[in-house]
Amino acid sequence: MKKKIFKNTILIILLLVVLCGASIIGVLYNYFNKQYITSLDQAAGYIAEGVDLAGMDFLTNLNEKEKRITWVAADGTVLYDNKADIRTMENHKNRTEIKQAMTSSAGTSVRYSKTLSEETIYHAIRIGDGSVVRVSVIRKSMPALLMKVLLPVLLVLLLGVEFSAILAYRLSRQITTPLEAIDLDHPDESTVYDELSPFIRKIRLQNEEIQKAMNQLQAQKNEFAMITENMQEGFLVVDKQAIVLSHNRSISKIFDVDSSVDGKHVLEINRSEEFTECIKKAIQGIHSEYICPVKGRYYNIYANPVFRNNEVAGAVVIITDVTEKEEREDLRREFSANVSHELKTPLTSISGIAEIIKNGIVDKKDVKPFAGKIYDEARRLIHLVEDIIKLSQLDEGEQAVEMTQIDLYDLTKIELRHLEPVAEEKHVAISLEGEHVMVSGIHSVLEEMVYNLIENAIKYNKEDGTIDIAIKKEKHRCEFSVKDSGIGIPEDQLDRIFERFYRVDKSHSKEIGGTGLGLSIVKHGAKLHNAEIKIKSTLGVGTEIKLIFPV
Repeated sequence: MKKKIFKNTILIILLLVVLCGASIIGVLYNYFNKQYITSLDQAAGYIAEGVDLAGMDFLTNLNEKEKRITWVAADGTVLYDNKADIRTMENHKNRTEIKQAMTSSAGTSVRYSKTLSEETIYHAIRIGDGSVVRVSVIRKSMPALLMKVLLPVLLVLLLGVEFSAILAYRLSRQITTPLEAIDLDHPDESTVYDELSPFIRKIRLQNEEIQKAMNQLQAQKNEFAMITENMQEGFLVVDKQAIVLSHNRSISKIFDVDSSVDGKHVLEINRSEEFTECIKKAIQGIHSEYICPVKGRYYNIYANPVFRNNEVAGAVVIITDVTEKEEREDLRREFSANVSHELKTPLTSISGIAEIIKNGIVDKKDVKPFAGKIYDEARRLIHLVEDIIKLSQLDEGEQAVEMTQIDLYDLTKIELRHLEPVAEEKHVAISLEGEHVMVSGIHSVLEEMVYNLIENAIKYNKEDGTIDIAIKKEKHRCEFSVKDSGIGIPEDQLDRIFERFYRVDKSHSKEIGGTGLGLSIVKHGAKLHNAEIKIKSTLGVGTEIKLIFPV
C-alpha cells in the first residue's frame, strides 16, 4: 500500500508541475504576444501619420533598425522597405495583413520561418491615400523558446521530483502508519485520524459479526465433539482421497490409534480387506456394510458417501461392536446342531427297538428289557427337553422373578436326598458343612443350580470318591462351594464348561449320561441372582466350583 500511495502521489505532483509550467509559459507567451502587437500598433500608427504628412521623406529620414517598415501602394506595389530591395519584392496585395488593412484600416498576421525557430508578427495600417504602412518584428517561436528554457525546466522538474518524492514518502507514511498500527482485535483502542473513524467502526462491527459466527461454530463443534466422543460406536470421516478428517475416541480404542492419524490415509487405521473395501465403495458413492474382525472381536462397518453438488466429497463411517451378536449367532447355530444331535440319539434308539418289536423279532422274555430301554431313552428325551425349556426361559427372562428368602442350607439338604441313590450307586461319599444362610432368590432356579452342581460332582467323580459341600457367610455375601475328587478339567477348557452341550470328556459322555446343559443352567441362574462363579480344577485330582451370592 505504501508503494502504491508513493507512486500515485509522485505522478500527481509531477503532472501538476508539468501542467503548471505549461500554463505559465502559455500565459506569459500570450501576454508578451499582446504586448508585441500593441507595440507594433503604436509604431505603425506613428509611422502612418508621418508618411501621410511627409511621404517618402519621412521614411528615408527615419532611423529604425529593430523593426521592418514596408510601404505598400493601394495596388499592392511595394513603395518602400527598410530591410530589402523593393525592386526584388513581389506584389503584397494578397498578404493577409495587407488585405485586412485595405478592407478594415488595420490588419495583423503571424508567419513562421521554415525551421519554426522564429516567427514574424506583421501589423499594417491603411492611410488616407489608400496605401498601407506595415511594421513587423521577428521573435523566437514558442518551440524555440521552450528549447531555450529546457535546461531550467529540467532543473525545475528534477527539483519537483525530489520534492514530490519527499512529500509522497511523508504522505504515504502519514496515511499507512495509523493503518498499520490498528489493533484488529481491539480497533476502538487505536489512535487514528478522523477520516479512518468509519473504517474503525466497520472493523469493530465486522469483528462482532465474526466473533458471533465463531461462537456459534465453536458451540456446534463442541456439541458435535461431545456427541461423537461419547458414542460407543466408532465415528470416522474421510475425504474423497480417503484421507482421515476426523475420528472419535471409540475409533482410537477399537484400532489402537491416536490423533496423529488425522490428515493421513485411512489405511493408517486398518489395512484389512473388509475395512478398505468398505471405504473404497463409499468413496465411489455406494453405501456399503461389512463385518470386520479386529483383535478377536467383530465390528460392523457402515460406510455412507457424502455428496456435495452431486459429487462425492467423502464418506462417513460408523463402526459398531457386534461381537456378542456374532457369538450369539454362533451359539445359536451350535446349539441347534447340538440339540438336533442330542434329540436324534435317543430317538434313533427308540425307533430301532420299536421296529424290532414291531417286526416280531424279539422273544417274549426280551420284550421287557427292550421296553425298559425305550423308557430310559424317553426319560432322557424328557430331561433334555425340560432343560432346554428352562434355559430358554432364563434366556428370554420368562422365569418368574419373585424373590423370596431361602435357606440355602436346608435347600441343599433336600437336593442331597434326591441325589443319594445316584451317589450310593457310584460309591461317592458326600459331606455338608456350614451354617443356615438366607439368600434372596427364585426357589425353583436355586434348586436347579444346587442339584446340577452336586449331580455333576457325582457324575465326574471316581469310584469311592468324595464330595465336600460348604456353606458359609462372610460379611455381605454367602459362599456355596462343591468340591469333588473327580477326574478334573484341563486348564484350557475351564472357560468352556458352561457352554451348552459342551463336555470335557466326549468319549465318556454317553456312559456318564446327562443332557450337557446343567452348567449352562447354573451360569444363567447365577446371572439372574447377581451371583459370582469361581472354579478351580486340577486334572486327575478334582474340581471345586463356588457360587458367591450377595446377602
